[in-house]
Amino acid sequence: MIAVGTHLFRATIFHTPANPFDFDIGDPRALTCHQDGGLLAGDGRVVACGEYESLRAEHPAVPTTDWRGGFIVPGFIDSHVHFPQLRIIGALGHTLLDWLEHVALPEEARMSETPYAADTARRFVRALASHGTTTALVFGAHFPAATAELFEAAAASGLRVVSGLVLSDRRLRPELHQTPDQAYRESRQLIERYHKRGRLLYAVTPRFALSTTDAMLDVCRRLLAEYQDVRLQTHINENSDEIAELARLFPWATDYLAVYDRYGLTTSRSVMAHNIHATSAELERMAAAGTAVAHCPGSNAALGSGVFPLSRHVEAGVVCSIGTDVGGGIGFGMMKEGLQAYLMQRLAPDPQILDAARLLYLTTLAGAKALDLDSEIGDFRAGKAADFVYLRPPADSVLASAVHQADSPQRALSALFTMAGPESVREVRVAGDVVHRMGEL
Repeated sequence: MIAVGTHLFRATIFHTPANPFDFDIGDPRALTCHQDGGLLAGDGRVVACGEYESLRAEHPAVPTTDWRGGFIVPGFIDSHVHFPQLRIIGALGHTLLDWLEHVALPEEARMSETPYAADTARRFVRALASHGTTTALVFGAHFPAATAELFEAAAASGLRVVSGLVLSDRRLRPELHQTPDQAYRESRQLIERYHKRGRLLYAVTPRFALSTTDAMLDVCRRLLAEYQDVRLQTHINENSDEIAELARLFPWATDYLAVYDRYGLTTSRSVMAHNIHATSAELERMAAAGTAVAHCPGSNAALGSGVFPLSRHVEAGVVCSIGTDVGGGIGFGMMKEGLQAYLMQRLAPDPQILDAARLLYLTTLAGAKALDLDSEIGDFRAGKAADFVYLRPPADSVLASAVHQADSPQRALSALFTMAGPESVREVRVAGDVVHRMGEL
């Protein structure tokens, strides 16, 4: 029995229900492609995905939207992004700690102005949707009212957003510090108000070990223990100067991850951004715990932090996904971020070739796995939420020419990752609901 409201979308369809890193490059099992595909969706769920003619024959009465000449992919999942940093994208020529002091933290201090934070939040969620991002793991603000504004904007937008109050009690600007008691109280209030409200989820968010004392890290431990299904997000091993300072602040720690280990923060609900300078022991412990890493190639390059050792992570069995890391990164486009990952890996000492299948996986299903949402989103298997993006290059664009000339659907997907931007994002849906349509605000 097909539900009322069921609809069939016709286009070339790509998704990665299997992990392409389990196959050799070029293995046809790594990428599911339906060149004349059909995506049947109803009640916000995928009913079926396959060849259009077969689905049309099985469901002749279901209305069809014909998007032939375009492409449908799962909604992009950004696993590391900072909402207060929207306005500081493009501050080039800095390293991490210098950039934080002179660029990022002054802007984050402005989030104490709630109207300014609310405007930033609205712009932020519009930017996500217009680039095809349907789910994001977002660093909130250091201020509870500003973080609440992000949650409210996300709820109004229809996007899936996982976020939380940023916790710090040292080494930042004084106005960005909280006491541990204050952080615990305000975090609990936000969790009770927003966690699992509609499409929202909460993530306990210590900024990084440098800006959190033992007492603040213990607050994070308590929150994870009290709320068994909230997530945790933080930073790790991003910059060599950062790592050296960490050794001074935590002289007992054998490595960066040991700080998080002590407080029970290395869990299967945790996503840690960067991890460029990871030791083998850290990778082994992350894999054992199920802790995921958000790879942010754009900001890694822009801040000169280093080249991410993707091959070592894959070999160790660590779940890796992609994050834009706005505003240290280069923008909201997940396809552009995938291209940056490809380019950086071509130059890596231990290169990992990223074909179109692997790029699509890293920007979709891998993010769902990192967030422990892979039973709900990330590909088009039946029963999953109907989160998807309709891509179609402008008719007179270079990208349109490249797609038309492509000798295979996989080659067309490669061209999309190379050149597609928001001008090619025609429509975005979350659980079947339109959250962005080109030409509409």
